[in-house]
Amino acid sequence: MAIRIKSRFHAAGRRTPATLASVAALLAWRLAVESIDRMRGAGYDIDIGRQWFDFACEFIAFLAVCSDRIAWRELDGDTRAQFTIALVRRLAEMLDENEYLLQGETIVGGVSQHFVDLFNRRSADYAEFDYSEDGPDFGFRRFFAACLRDVLPPKDQLWVVDQAMDIESPQALKALEKTLLGMFGDSAAPAANGEGGAGA
Repeated sequence: MAIRIKSRFHAAGRRTPATLASVAALLAWRLAVESIDRMRGAGYDIDIGRQWFDFACEFIAFLAVCSDRIAWRELDGDTRAQFTIALVRRLAEMLDENEYLLQGETIVGGVSQHFVDLFNRRSADYAEFDYSEDGPDFGFRRFFAACLRDVLPPKDQLWVVDQAMDIESPQALKALEKTLLGMFGDSAAPAANGEGGAGA
């Protein structure tokens, strides 16, 4: 399934951090679902229920952290923080809206808070690795693959690392980089920022 997402706005006044975050959240959701569909088609067991949910959360958290790193390169500090916070909150809402995918399983503290907590943990984890104009370094992608491995059944764990590093992350990040760079444009002048993520 091809993904088409709006990446440029003609009315500069509409390009608020919240607007950008809303589009980025929709893209991240679609990329995660597309990856799940592709992997299920390749024989990976990602069943509807908690496993589907945990896989989606890890994939979306990875894309949210990457979005924050791209924003760090392209936006001033305040705009980047507003964008990332709005992005994480919107992704949490989207997961909450799709709670039926858990097939009735209850998450203590709620779906939204579960994802926000996961993003904050992963933001700290991925802070150990570099994300340049060429994308995430080997360690960044390897850690992402390990996160996906941990939510899959034993029979799939050996193979998912190569799948995640060589197919899933490159395809998703190509779409993410293109869309965010197109949206950010001149939304804010680039500015020197500190490393790490914007906590949600």
